[in-house]
Amino acid sequence: METRSIPIEGVLDLRRTLQPLHGRFADDGWWLTARTPRGPGSLRIRRTREEVIGEAWGEGSLWLLDRLGAVSGLNDDPSGFETDDPIVSELHRRHPGERFGRTDLVLDSLVVAVCGQKVTGSEAASAMRGLYRTFSDPAPGPNESLELPPDHERIADAPYWVFHELHLEKRRADVLRRLAANREKIDALAWVGPAEAARLLGSFDGVGEWSVAKTLEVSHGDPDQVAVGDFHFKHMVVHHLTGRDRGTDKEMLDLLEPFRPNRGRVIRLLHYLGHEPKFGPRMSPRNITGM
Repeated sequence: METRSIPIEGVLDLRRTLQPLHGRFADDGWWLTARTPRGPGSLRIRRTREEVIGEAWGEGSLWLLDRLGAVSGLNDDPSGFETDDPIVSELHRRHPGERFGRTDLVLDSLVVAVCGQKVTGSEAASAMRGLYRTFSDPAPGPNESLELPPDHERIADAPYWVFHELHLEKRRADVLRRLAANREKIDALAWVGPAEAARLLGSFDGVGEWSVAKTLEVSHGDPDQVAVGDFHFKHMVVHHLTGRDRGTDKEMLDLLEPFRPNRGRVIRLLHYLGHEPKFGPRMSPRNITGM
């Protein structure tokens, strides 16, 4: 086991910061597993009043610990965000500790995004569970229930029928296989800025604006990403900033434009006010394995 600690400067809501990063909360801390460039690794993050503590296991332990500050949001400084908008300003004042963590795990974040394309949350979670069940391996460390992210080589080589049984239709399955076959190229995007990474990710068939934004807010910790095409975001932003119940993606982008380069930060803050009013039937999960 390798350990490292970093002093906390400013306000840090560690739980809210880590929640979007595809890790797992447990009684003994928050866990992230990864197939790093140096090998498999597990990272546990805890905190005291003064510092964030990281403990890591496996060949990738030092790689993960080198990113402890970034993952924990300590490299993000929300105190510099200022706005004259009374709603957003008050939310920012009341919730100063929510930061954007960064994992540098581009393909892992992209796989989660692809599984969530145009489906309900329960369908996306079911697909991810299936990928772990079929393509994962035990993670190093003392927590025997932890698994490594799905192995990309095995995803790339698997026939379509395997994915069908995992609640993934052919379109998303084909996207996942193409992306997995380009793992090195995609993971190398951690070293370029969000704008260039967005352009290159968007060049892959089946990766649109929504998937790019969902990926880069996690892999790059970019507080300006906006998930265009999300079922809820456009309505939520328009509702809370104008009072109207419904909106469009264009209206959302227009309203968020003055907040650059913190548009994604504003969306997270607006979540504290809840979702937009609900009308009509909700989207129903599909039985893909029965098709």
